[in-house]
Amino acid sequence: MKIERHWWNGDRSARGRRDVYIRTDGLRWEVEAQTGGSAGRSKLHACPSRTSAQILADAWLGGRPEWREVAP
Repeated sequence: MKIERHWWNGDRSARGRRDVYIRTDGLRWEVEAQTGGSAGRSKLHACPSRTSAQILADAWLGGRPEWREVAP
């Protein structure tokens, strides 16, 4: 799966870091919400389309201005 979009909350600490990813293999889409960096916990949801993946990611981001998009 290739990362299409990635956001993080700007907190570099292991406890405070939060990330949201949209990934695709060209056919399937998934959204992952991760807490605590790569060693932390995550939730992964399959989505039927790019649009639904973006809607879910937007919901998880919650309109918080501190979230920054990271170039894939």
